[in-house]
Amino acid sequence: MTEYTILLDQFDVAMRLGIHPHEAEPQRVRLSVEMTIVYPAPLAGDAITEVLDYDFLRDSIRELARGPGFALQETLVDAIAALCLSDSRVRQVRVRSMKLDVYPDAVVGCEIVRRR
Repeated sequence: MTEYTILLDQFDVAMRLGIHPHEAEPQRVRLSVEMTIVYPAPLAGDAITEVLDYDFLRDSIRELARGPGFALQETLVDAIAALCLSDSRVRQVRVRSMKLDVYPDAVVGCEIVRRR
């Protein structure tokens, strides 16, 4: 078996996220995703068909961001982790969300780790 870590790091999206009235409009959210992926054997070539194409994750997150939104960061990171784990080759996923504009002097976030 061959194990890789695939990263989608500091991906900024505008989305509805939060419980406060001022969060009814989309706000900037920075997402980072780390997936541990196991392949049954070393790669035989240099083709995208041999590996998990992380474009699906980026596109799926963009689709989530266009949706009705989330009240909680915990719910958001859970949804992203579930997207990752929908591929059976993903053994572990770490998802972090950071709301960039809530406070003038800090960002607030949430992180989850899910394993098979």
